[in-house]
Amino acid sequence: MGNKVFISPNKYVQGVDVVDEVGSYVKGMGSKAVVIADEFVWNLAGNRVVESLKQQSIDAVNITFNGEASTGEINRITEEAKSAGAEMIVAVGGGKTLDTAKGVRDQIPDAYCVIVPTTASTDAPTSALSVIYSDEGVFESYRFYSKNPDLIVMDSKIIAGAPPRFLASGIADAMATWVEARMAIQANANAMSGGLSTIAGAAIAEKCEETLFQYGLLAYESNKRQIVTHALEQIVEANTLLSGLGFESGGLALAHAIHNGFTVLDGEVHHMTHGEKVAFGTLSQLTLENRSKEEFEKYVDLYYQLELPITLEDLHLGDASEDELMKVAEAALTEGESSHNMPFALTPYDVVSAMQAADQYAKAYKKEHGLK
Repeated sequence: MGNKVFISPNKYVQGVDVVDEVGSYVKGMGSKAVVIADEFVWNLAGNRVVESLKQQSIDAVNITFNGEASTGEINRITEEAKSAGAEMIVAVGGGKTLDTAKGVRDQIPDAYCVIVPTTASTDAPTSALSVIYSDEGVFESYRFYSKNPDLIVMDSKIIAGAPPRFLASGIADAMATWVEARMAIQANANAMSGGLSTIAGAAIAEKCEETLFQYGLLAYESNKRQIVTHALEQIVEANTLLSGLGFESGGLALAHAIHNGFTVLDGEVHHMTHGEKVAFGTLSQLTLENRSKEEFEKYVDLYYQLELPITLEDLHLGDASEDELMKVAEAALTEGESSHNMPFALTPYDVVSAMQAADQYAKAYKKEHGLK
């Protein structure tokens, strides 16, 4: 039996207007920072973070993120950060901005890494890994780091002001956490932590799913009104902290591998969010596991109410050929992919069949309930 490993960030902070308190939470991390954000996020939150740092006598250099978490972008920003003598790397924005900052910190190992997400759309913030894409947006690899971020700051008011689609996407990403972790645990597979799942990792992953089913729809409705409620706070934590710890120390499986497979296709599917593609991957994995109609429809029902894709047509893949789906399946089964954490061997045909069956089951669900 291998070693159990649990990893996590040093500190997680969540609350209303907490973005204005970043400076007070980074005391002792140094006096020079680079703040990475894209052009939109600068006006939304980036300037507030910089002002918070300045109030603590921390010099901050602004670096504009160009949009892709690629090796080239990581190297570009690393050079700027080194030139600035950065002692902390502060990232403000979405998943790709955050993943880029983690890659930069890895090349400046003595620097601290501070993550300030502006959405609760993925579980990327807490993890010690980045999802690396080509400059064209095609998935290339997972890049693992020796340390998790030092500080995560989740401003629930900013998240409440973001488009509800992002929160729904985060729920879909988080919903895969326990679905995948329980398979990886059954397979006795190593998690992203580099070891077997702990009791804590599994418990967090399971609690994540419970929270999503309990508060997901209420939080989504709160987000539509741009108000912070108890339900919204619960889902921000579930999408970010519970899912982040749960997937990293629990394990990924087929759902995320199918998401990665979708990146090899051309067309409108590229405009779907990470979570939206993971949602269909989760349904496909549940189908492959031969879960009951009742259990399958529990997920489909919530996804539909959250306006998430449940069919291939919803992903703009209604006309996808068998060959195209086979390319997705083959990519999902490449060496090193998380699909190999399933407790049984898979062929590309198995994965294609699961996607087609999940699509058919979801269509039948829509028809049965008179939905479009």
